[in-house]
Amino acid sequence: MRDRIDREYSQPLDVEALARDAHMSAGHFSRQFKKAYGESPYSYLMTRRIERAMALLRRGDLSVTEVCFEVGCGSLGTFSTRFTELVGMPPSEYQREEADATAGMPSCVAKQVTRPIRNQEAQVAKQI
Repeated sequence: MRDRIDREYSQPLDVEALARDAHMSAGHFSRQFKKAYGESPYSYLMTRRIERAMALLRRGDLSVTEVCFEVGCGSLGTFSTRFTELVGMPPSEYQREEADATAGMPSCVAKQVTRPIRNQEAQVAKQI
C-alpha cells in the first residue's frame, strides 16, 4: 500500500479504500501501517503530497493554488496549514525563497536535501 500511495498520491485516496484493497479493516490497516512505517497512512500520504508540492513550487511556473490541486489536496487551507507544519514556512514564502535552492543539483540529491521533516524528527535533530 505504501507503493500505491507513492504512485497515486495525487488521486483521492482514503484509509477506508486502502484498507479495503489490503483486505483489512481501516483500524487494523492503520495500526499495521504505523507499526511498519512509523506514521499513519494519512500522514504518509500528506508528506508525499507536500514533498511533491515543494518540487513544483521550486519550479515556479504554477501558483500555490494550482500546486495544491496538482498534488491531490482538495482544500487550499488544509494544504497551506500542512505545508507550513512540515516545511516551517507557508507555500508562497517557500516558492519565493527556495526557487533556486536546487539549481544544478542532481534530482536524487535534491529530493534528499529538500525532504520535509516531520515535527518529531525536527525536535530530535535539534537535540543531536
